[in-house]
Amino acid sequence: MGVLNITPDTFTDGELHLDRDKAVEHALKLLDDGADIIDLGGESTRPGATVLPFEPDSAPPATRTAVSESEELQRVVPVIEQLKKQRPDSTISVDTYKASVARAAIKAGAEIVNDVSGFRWDPQMRKTLAELKCGAVLMHMRGRPEEWHKLPPPSDIVVQVKRELRDWADAAQMAGVKRERIVLDPGFGFGKSFQENYPLLKRFEEFHQLRYPLLVGVSRKSFLGRALARYGKDAPTNERLFATLAGETAVILKGAHIIRTHDVKACADAVRIADIVVS
Repeated sequence: MGVLNITPDTFTDGELHLDRDKAVEHALKLLDDGADIIDLGGESTRPGATVLPFEPDSAPPATRTAVSESEELQRVVPVIEQLKKQRPDSTISVDTYKASVARAAIKAGAEIVNDVSGFRWDPQMRKTLAELKCGAVLMHMRGRPEEWHKLPPPSDIVVQVKRELRDWADAAQMAGVKRERIVLDPGFGFGKSFQENYPLLKRFEEFHQLRYPLLVGVSRKSFLGRALARYGKDAPTNERLFATLAGETAVILKGAHIIRTHDVKACADAVRIADIVVS
């Protein structure tokens, strides 16, 4: 799953793909590099971002605290439509927590909704996914980005993530989302401190107890930069490729089914070799 951020403020490639044509060009490159799925998002959920509540479109821009529905739609829908026009056989995932954006993206040609909130922030999301009958990635997040710095440490992060993923997946099914359409993501970096990500990596095989396909996104994450720190400074995002590949290979060997990554070509090469080991 290749990452395409259509945002001005993402933690890795902000402003690079805001233009529709540049975004489509990058998506085509990701596909040529070996991506099976393009995951595009129009709103950053980086640490510290304010995501909810968000003001209506009528609010003055200076007072808005998150990307509005119309802004997000203007970013993602034209890219989906153009990408589908150029590559009709491409598989597209939309990274959004808004039900209205999910509906519009699926109508435009996307096949998957990837919701970082676990279908919890928008009360209409579960019902919408049930109606759309699309693929649905349910990701785990502790709190919201603006709250991460003050979250209390859990007694066992792996146990907590497993329990909450199970509860949220059950709630989605109660709302009509078919089990076979759900993929779970433990949410590396989302509301987890640097130290709390390492147990998720080390004990990743425990998530198979949930009996769902598993998606993992460790690409360029801050906890990798912390592990590579030198002289008290974390490694910047552009120096985390080898650590990213190590993390991605580790979870593949532990049974991950989908890898969400920025560096598709390098990851695809690593996946080919890792798949030989686990096949």
